[in-house]
Amino acid sequence: MSFFLETTDMDLGDTPIENIFINDFMPMANGTYVKVYLLGYKYAYDRDSKIEVNNETIAKHLNIPLEDVLRAWDFWESKGIIEKIPMDNEKGHNYRVKFLSLKQLYIKNNIKLFMKEENHLVEKISSKNIAEELIEANKVPEINNMFNKINHIMRRQTVPTEKQKILSWITDYNMNPDVIELAFSYGVDRKGVRSIAYVEAIIRNWYDQGLTNKEAIIEYMKEKDERYYIYQRIMKSLGLDKRPIKEAESKTIDKWIDEYGFGLDLILQACERDKNPTPSINYVNAILKSWYGKGIRKVEDIELLDKPKEREGAVKSPIKKARTVTRFHNFQQRTDKYTSDQLEEIARRKREAYSQRTKGEM
Repeated sequence: MSFFLETTDMDLGDTPIENIFINDFMPMANGTYVKVYLLGYKYAYDRDSKIEVNNETIAKHLNIPLEDVLRAWDFWESKGIIEKIPMDNEKGHNYRVKFLSLKQLYIKNNIKLFMKEENHLVEKISSKNIAEELIEANKVPEINNMFNKINHIMRRQTVPTEKQKILSWITDYNMNPDVIELAFSYGVDRKGVRSIAYVEAIIRNWYDQGLTNKEAIIEYMKEKDERYYIYQRIMKSLGLDKRPIKEAESKTIDKWIDEYGFGLDLILQACERDKNPTPSINYVNAILKSWYGKGIRKVEDIELLDKPKEREGAVKSPIKKARTVTRFHNFQQRTDKYTSDQLEEIARRKREAYSQRTKGEM
């Protein structure tokens, strides 16, 4: 019996539990069986080969009888989500526990549902006509979508024998369809190799590295192939990671890095500014091209670009509306040379003269 536990000064890690277990399997078991499964799963996930953990350890940790631990493994084995593997020269309760991928079981069960038989997918394909089996397999949405994307990546239709081979990877290497899609994208778009055998070698290498989900593989690429990691980060930030990157898109990204000298953090800032319903590399390219022309080279420069420019030491003053000058402003009136008393006297005389003329007419 063996589990593997990493020893640390303080365990602040986490253990991912598939939602299928929480939603479908946990409600059918009692609390003790759930505790045994979760603790055993944690030990298996930690993978520390220096320390051996057995069923007695679990019983002591949970403060339950050893018989309860053994009954729990019998229960989970009957549900088909673990396998008990005998150890060499060991008998009784000393065995290894293999936790099966619940996602993989879900895919298998869906295929079985459409086939209406209980055998595994690979066994069924080998015993029946390949064309008929592929029709049944394509009724599973995840598999149908996987084949469509592979055809797009390969730039051709995959033949039935190739599809049969690809389906076997799901069970042989415990790989989900999205991981297989990523392997084709990496092999063809990054390495330029359109070979089923080459893609299988990629899958096998990931399996040997313990990489069975897309997120872990992308992080792995951060060290092994930084440029491909950058491609994936940019496509994910734009919500375009559900499809393979196009050759023109990868060349555009290469230009941002090699010609403009932009880092990933600055590029991701430009991606965040693409608020269009359908984001695109071309829109981000227009932003980065503009920034390059304005001398932007790092994230800090963007803040200076966004702030309004103010002249240092300049004092703002109200702007007065200019007075419109016409030729009439240069006209000098006759009254300009008289005082106010003189003007009043002239007006009085004119009134008297007017009054005299009026009386004479009468």
